[in-house]
Amino acid sequence: MEHVKTLIVGSGPAGYTAAIYASRANLKPLLYQGPQPGGQLTITNDVENFPGYPKGIMGPQMMMELQAQAERFGTDIRTGLVTGVKFNEKGPHVATIDEKTEISADTVIISTGASAKWLGLESETRLNGQGVSACAVCDGFFYRGQEVAVVGAGDSAAEEAHYLSNLCSKVHMIVRRDEMRASKIMQDRVIKKENIEIHWNSETQEVLGDDVVNGVRIINNKTQETTDLPVTGFFVAIGHKPNTDIFKGQLDMDDAGYLITQPDSTKTNIKGVFAAGDVQDTIYRQAVTAAGTGCMAALEAERYLTELED
Repeated sequence: MEHVKTLIVGSGPAGYTAAIYASRANLKPLLYQGPQPGGQLTITNDVENFPGYPKGIMGPQMMMELQAQAERFGTDIRTGLVTGVKFNEKGPHVATIDEKTEISADTVIISTGASAKWLGLESETRLNGQGVSACAVCDGFFYRGQEVAVVGAGDSAAEEAHYLSNLCSKVHMIVRRDEMRASKIMQDRVIKKENIEIHWNSETQEVLGDDVVNGVRIINNKTQETTDLPVTGFFVAIGHKPNTDIFKGQLDMDDAGYLITQPDSTKTNIKGVFAAGDVQDTIYRQAVTAAGTGCMAALEAERYLTELED
């Protein structure tokens, strides 16, 4: 069985940053990219809020550069999916790749991310990145002064609608029932905003547009009446699902499946196992914060290994 000091599960800003720091610390990390090399940013066109890119950068290009930087310092980056893990309190830990190959590691950094939940519409998929987004903080700036729509009824949807209302001329909030799931304080903020219009008992029938979004068709599930909203941005805020299924029963998680880390740390409940990025972040979910926790995980892995040697 192949053995490594540090195994990084998943790519994206967290995984690649962890790889950069781990390889510079001579941990000789092995990184498996997973099913979507580069993570969610590979389906993001323009990234303008990551430090160091004054003119912005395309998401896929940014991930290619992060990968190249990690490889420059010696990270072994492989294509493959970690399909099973067996964590051992006394180490080493064992990961199964593509259900056949086993790798043992003294430390494991988990950066498998979280996947946005989508409505499942053909038009939503086709126009993803061309007006359809799952992150208002990431992409709202591109729609300043324009009309946009937000679908969802929880705290995330209310927060995104409120955030967009400070940038956009009007925000249409599409709510499936006659009430929201959002907390009372978030509902009050949304309702008080003059440029937020809430469409109750409404569902998205189709995102309109050939190459870019130019509207959204909603249907009232009580009256069956359809309405076309003249929006240029369509934000889906119905939640995220952390990619943590293979860790269930071994690592502590919250009710939504996000990995629980110790305060001010990336340490999980298993020694030598660390979690970075969106897989443990229920609040920020930004590339820059993911990169920051990737750095933390690598530094903590290096300290853990040093303590083992002492």
